[in-house]
Amino acid sequence: MSKRDLKKYLASLPKEELEDQMLSLYEKFSEVKTYYDFIFNPKEDKLEQEAKVKIANEYFPVKGKRPKLRRSTAQKYIKHFLTIGVDPYVVADVMLYNIEIAQTYSERKEFSSSTFYKSMFNSYKQAVEFVAANGMNDNFTGRIKKILDEVFRQRWENRKEFERVWDNFE
Repeated sequence: MSKRDLKKYLASLPKEELEDQMLSLYEKFSEVKTYYDFIFNPKEDKLEQEAKVKIANEYFPVKGKRPKLRRSTAQKYIKHFLTIGVDPYVVADVMLYNIEIAQTYSERKEFSSSTFYKSMFNSYKQAVEFVAANGMNDNFTGRIKKILDEVFRQRWENRKEFERVWDNFE
């Protein structure tokens, strides 16, 4: 069904039927419930802190387990934030935090696998593009440059790729 057809259908429904359908969607689909819960009670700071704790736990587990180092944890939060319409500043902050916490970890332990570096590069590129697309350069340029400087300080194998992204951002 196209968006136009849906609009026609919804316009033809009596108010009570429309309300019943909305309630049914709310009860049936968790994504709809999550969306409306956020819209009516947008505790972005709480969501942001929860995401940062989970991301940090990937590198520095609280319960003495081995670090899992999964980029996918941060990506899930970022995707979720974009879906429900979290403020772009919060999304950008979480994107950059993910890279910063990974750099803190890599400072202590060098990786022999290039997948970590490639994954962090993808995160960096995504964050830089997101910041630029949302016109937030002034707010995040310092952190983006600091991440680049740290990549060079730690001598990551793909530091030239990071530098190219930075050069296009400047």
